[in-house]
Amino acid sequence: MTKLAVVILNWNGEKLLREFLPTVIENSKVPGVDVIVADNASTDHSIQILETEFPTVKIIRLDKNYGFTGGYNRALKQVEAEYIILLNSDIAPGNNWLPPLLKEMDENANTAICVPKIKSYRHPECFEYAGAAGGFIDKYGFPFCRGRIFNQIEEDKGQYNQSGPIFWASGAAMVVRTKLFFESGGLDEDFFAHMEEIDLCWRMKNRGWDVKYIAESEVYHLGGATLDYNNPRKVYLNFRNNLFLLTKNIAKNKLFVKLLQRMIIDGIAAVKFLFSAEFNNFWSVFRAHVRFYIMFFTMYKKRKQNLMQTNHNQHHEMYPGSIVVQFFIKGVRKYSELNNFIR
Repeated sequence: MTKLAVVILNWNGEKLLREFLPTVIENSKVPGVDVIVADNASTDHSIQILETEFPTVKIIRLDKNYGFTGGYNRALKQVEAEYIILLNSDIAPGNNWLPPLLKEMDENANTAICVPKIKSYRHPECFEYAGAAGGFIDKYGFPFCRGRIFNQIEEDKGQYNQSGPIFWASGAAMVVRTKLFFESGGLDEDFFAHMEEIDLCWRMKNRGWDVKYIAESEVYHLGGATLDYNNPRKVYLNFRNNLFLLTKNIAKNKLFVKLLQRMIIDGIAAVKFLFSAEFNNFWSVFRAHVRFYIMFFTMYKKRKQNLMQTNHNQHHEMYPGSIVVQFFIKGVRKYSELNNFIR
């Protein structure tokens, strides 16, 4: 069995493959490591490019576009490796990125998932939006990162060079134990894309496994290659999937209070979009809630299944306050300004 498989999910990404895959291959020349591209039935020249320009890369062909969640769930069933890295097609790994990740997984049996430091490809002095130096979540379910709160991104000045536990790892460059990935149910395909990795990490943590940030490993992420951060479709997915996330994973006896609180917060966000003339985003929030109401009992059924496997409800990596209040009312712009929280 292969020690580790670097699995890149591709859909019509011929330009990204040519730009980023050479770096992935060059910096992944470690014994026992395979580089694999899982193709979501691309209609461009992706397969031809892989076969002719990257003959060492293994190809998994899927019969249609299953999105991020469905694509990985199906592709990983065809991969035989102890560990798997889910790697976005727009990431350039740094030199020596794999040894620190492998060391963590080999030496700490309770680590189910780990993630490298994720920096900006265009501005390598800065962290990148989707992951930065490890992900966290507040008590209302709002995710943020060490190095990025909402749209405020910090420069990397070595302030987050301490590896350690986090709440969630970005799906842009996430190492996971293959056995635990499938035992936990894999990625939830109802999410399609966005926050599905947070859901996976939360399920893992509820079962007593650890999620770690490894500062010694770095990758550089282009970001926004699929959907721009302000795209109404992304807004819809983020609001809808965040409600899915809470419903499935929040501790027992807290669900309905949290959902009511989120309805109020999301309503305020929708009004803000309306008065800012961001009508598409306002409509996205409305649609997200309608879809959530339709899907509620499906998510509640998954919640009951998850609770049967839950043995850890208290997570130190969950911020006990509101990141919304800290950011929009108290003016907090840096993770390091959150008092009495994990450093």
